[in-house]
Amino acid sequence: MTPEEKHLYYDFLKRLPFTVRRQKNIGNFIVDFYIPKKQLIIELDGSQHFEPEHKLADEKRDQELSKLNITVVRYTNKNIHESFQGVCDDILNKIGLTWDDLK
Repeated sequence: MTPEEKHLYYDFLKRLPFTVRRQKNIGNFIVDFYIPKKQLIIELDGSQHFEPEHKLADEKRDQELSKLNITVVRYTNKNIHESFQGVCDDILNKIGLTWDDLK
């Protein structure tokens, strides 16, 4: 895992009341994090994902995964560094939890 993935996992995702799989194989893809109960994939993107060929590949990948009724959310490494709380808040919102649910 990248430093940003470790930060997100150990400082937030590991606290969720759901199983969170790391580096999970789904079809032909390896995803950063997968929450099976919520059919949610969380991807952290480094700067290479902003290059046109990577952006296109990510879009195709997300479309394939959506055919499996899985939602993909993407955050940048910059989001993790500059707005970690915002990323966590957004994930909680997407899975229908609040911070109080983590106590």
